[in-house]
Amino acid sequence: MTQFPIDLFKTTDTPFYYYDMGLLERTLKELTHASGRFGYKVHYAMKANANPAILAAIREAGLGIDAVSGPEISRALECGFAPESIVFAGVGKSDAEIALALEAGIACFNVESEPELDVIAEIAARMGVTARVALRVNPNIDAHTHAYITTGLSENKFGIALERLDSIIERCHALASIELEGLHFHIGSQITETEPFVMLSETINSLIDSYASRGILFRSINVGGGLGIDYGDPDRHPVPDFNRYFETFARHLRLRDGQTLHCELGRSVVAQCGSLITRVIYVKEGLAKKFVIVDAGMTDLIRPALYQAHHKIENITAAPDSPIDTYDVVGPICESSDCFGVGERLPETHRGDMLALRSAGAYGEIMSSQYNCRRLPGSLIG
Repeated sequence: MTQFPIDLFKTTDTPFYYYDMGLLERTLKELTHASGRFGYKVHYAMKANANPAILAAIREAGLGIDAVSGPEISRALECGFAPESIVFAGVGKSDAEIALALEAGIACFNVESEPELDVIAEIAARMGVTARVALRVNPNIDAHTHAYITTGLSENKFGIALERLDSIIERCHALASIELEGLHFHIGSQITETEPFVMLSETINSLIDSYASRGILFRSINVGGGLGIDYGDPDRHPVPDFNRYFETFARHLRLRDGQTLHCELGRSVVAQCGSLITRVIYVKEGLAKKFVIVDAGMTDLIRPALYQAHHKIENITAAPDSPIDTYDVVGPICESSDCFGVGERLPETHRGDMLALRSAGAYGEIMSSQYNCRRLPGSLIG
């Protein structure tokens, strides 16, 4: 169970993010042990959290980086990640971002369309370098997750449809400035079942076999990320079951000699180590319900408003023997969607109490905004 330094919190301006570095280090240890059993390469999906302290711990653990923008590549390099550990994904890579990545000498571009491939080839030729690429393929697998974070269906802004893969592989071989490294997949996020990963493995096996029969061997097979976490009971499952995740691929994916499996985990690495800490401004008595109005809002944690996501909410300053009451927990932003929880069962809550919104280490601080001219939340490293 996460132990919060309440005395320190009381003297810190809210809202802010608190990161339990002990839990992050435990998570990284279990992750690297589980992936190392099979020789798999892990690239941290930096879009989940780019806090420098978080990145420093991840670099020390030996992970690479999955970047989705030029600024993320720059941040990774500034934080000491080796260029050859960085892969670059995203459907809208600009010319400047492509040039930055080529100049840095990153490991690989995850290419998501034929027009993108042609632009990368053109810029690489102009710079006199070779661009290493993997083709992002949509395997048409339903990950059974929220529509906004399902990315592997056949018709999606991400990736290349299976039906077009042959022609784009031929195009890669025809371009002198392109070196085709492998295939890349990502079917969605917050996946808590093994079935989608089994289905992905079977699809990859078919592709590997088909292309091997034509003399084409992909050195790199990248299965993306997507491993989910327990938002409902973070203390019961503080670290995801990395062993089950990697064993699923070890059992079902038939890699050939010379092939390396890569994955891009983000949420499962950092989500549980982070909490958004907020103070209660008012407790409002409605006609049929009570509202706890806090100083954090959707500007600080947008997932509930954007994805209808729910983070466990705890009153961390209430007396242990406080009676339980029911509240809607809402923020101060002038939007009806600025709501963290409806019908929350909490210890009797008062103005000045401090609440923790748990499992907020991923897609929390990094997605914060200054809507309503609010300041960005700070962070506290524990």
